[in-house]
Amino acid sequence: MSIARVAISPVYEESLNFPGRVSGQRDPWSRESILIFLTVAGSVIPMRKELARKDSCVRDYGVTEGNVLHLILRFSDLQAITVRTIWGKEFKFHIERKRNIGYVKQQIAKRGKGFLDFEDQVLMCDGEELEDQRLIDDICTSNDAVIHLVVCKSAKIRVKPVGKNFEVSITASNLDEREANRVDGGQDECGTESKQLEVVPGKPRQSDFLLEPLIVNPKIELPLVIKQLIKSTFDGLDRGNQPIRSSEGSGGAYFMQESFGQEYVSVFKPIDEEPMAVNNPRGLPLSTDGEGMKKGTRVGEGALREFAAYLLDHPSSGPRSFSNEDKGFSGVPPTVMIKCLHRGFNYPDGYECASKNIKIGSLQMFMKNCGSCEDMGPGAFPVDEVHKISVLDIRLANADRHAGNILVQRDGEGGEIVLIPIDHGYCLPENVSLLVFSFLPYILFSIAYDAILSDSLFHFEYETAFEDCTFDWLYWPQAHQPYSSDTIDYIKSLDAEQDIELLKFHGWDLPVDCARTLSISTMLLKKGAERGLTPFAIGSIMCRETLKKESVIEHIVREAEEAVLPGTSEATFLESVSLIMDCCLTELFP
Repeated sequence: MSIARVAISPVYEESLNFPGRVSGQRDPWSRESILIFLTVAGSVIPMRKELARKDSCVRDYGVTEGNVLHLILRFSDLQAITVRTIWGKEFKFHIERKRNIGYVKQQIAKRGKGFLDFEDQVLMCDGEELEDQRLIDDICTSNDAVIHLVVCKSAKIRVKPVGKNFEVSITASNLDEREANRVDGGQDECGTESKQLEVVPGKPRQSDFLLEPLIVNPKIELPLVIKQLIKSTFDGLDRGNQPIRSSEGSGGAYFMQESFGQEYVSVFKPIDEEPMAVNNPRGLPLSTDGEGMKKGTRVGEGALREFAAYLLDHPSSGPRSFSNEDKGFSGVPPTVMIKCLHRGFNYPDGYECASKNIKIGSLQMFMKNCGSCEDMGPGAFPVDEVHKISVLDIRLANADRHAGNILVQRDGEGGEIVLIPIDHGYCLPENVSLLVFSFLPYILFSIAYDAILSDSLFHFEYETAFEDCTFDWLYWPQAHQPYSSDTIDYIKSLDAEQDIELLKFHGWDLPVDCARTLSISTMLLKKGAERGLTPFAIGSIMCRETLKKESVIEHIVREAEEAVLPGTSEATFLESVSLIMDCCLTELFP
């Protein structure tokens, strides 16, 4: 028998914060009304109950504070549920029949310690696995007063080659009851139990998918936001949700779904599907010399640059570090390099050997948005939001900043606009040779060129790294306003040498020309901000007025190259650039 206890009390506006009430709406209950709280199974439910007559209220019957009110309630809309884990832990709920199994899992996670990863749990009823979308009402095939459910934990299976054999690893969490239920094989440092099995030689077994962070430095500890990004993406694939290839862009980009398949959580960009790469799904011609679609970029390096943009987007509180979980100043979404295997990616020759089809690329958090800057006029954009994008683009010498790759995020109707920069595969360009002797495929995170060419045999002319710099925001009204003091302080804190070391620590030893680009563009940004120049003034120095007319920064670099002797150190060259830049800025902005 179900028992409901009822209490009545005056209604005060601040007490009406319960589901179903929208803030700001006129409440049907006045200050003198009476609110009835119904207590069922430990949950307090605020209710507005009518008595005998339709449209009559409790106060119409003379009920005031201090009176006792007896109600007879029907529980036809509630279902009693008992949930038991395979380790004997038990939970009891009263849940509306129109709720689904996913909701039940959420309630278990709130009640039970160790159920934070409830999306991995499997609920069983009478031996049948229940899908998250299944309604409670659909399970009530009989008139049972209580539904009994059992919660299990799904296991993860991984296969890796060991000589001619294969090693199978079966891993399953035991819901925080680790010591009482240990099995042979022990636990790792995270408290996860595992058992190793050896498979005799035979036909290689293929796992359905693989997703792992690509970490080249054992000292690297992934920040929590990246761990959560990888986990949510992994869970979506584990539940059978397919990668969805974007219909936009010139390369392969895949939207990855969360476990319920209702939202995107990340975007994966494989290096072999980049524009002009070997497995590009858009039908673009294969690059013959390794150069990408923008001057100074290489096919297959776009993912590295996506990752670099996130690393170099330091928070206002200081340089990005392991423990610093703050959002970057310019708002680049969290990004990490991963290895990923799935049949849903583009394989022109077919999906055959699992190890052959593992893809490497960047995984970036999907950001909810209401469109891009391309969809609306720039007049509505906050000045600081435009300025933070300009700081990033100038510093990284972005060769592909257009309105379509700046997302617009709005906090509710009429809420403040936040701009989110994405697509940084063409930042940090390098000087490129017009006469190409050979192109060696890059070694991931270490760009190496084995051919050392003699100047006596070959003559090279170089295109500058800044030739393709493009900033759409340059033509927005906000670019003509000066930086705020907070933005100037942030710019002052930037250090190109530290940034180069940070990228090296994470596995990308920048080629000399890329490092030079970062040093010169950071130098220009700092000098310009110190002189009080606007984003438009600084950006105009970096961008060409016409395709054939050199930009001011190109002229400065060429003059510095002519001023130093062959074999001069990079530090001496950058000193020359600094002196020439000072003279040029004084001449342009006396």
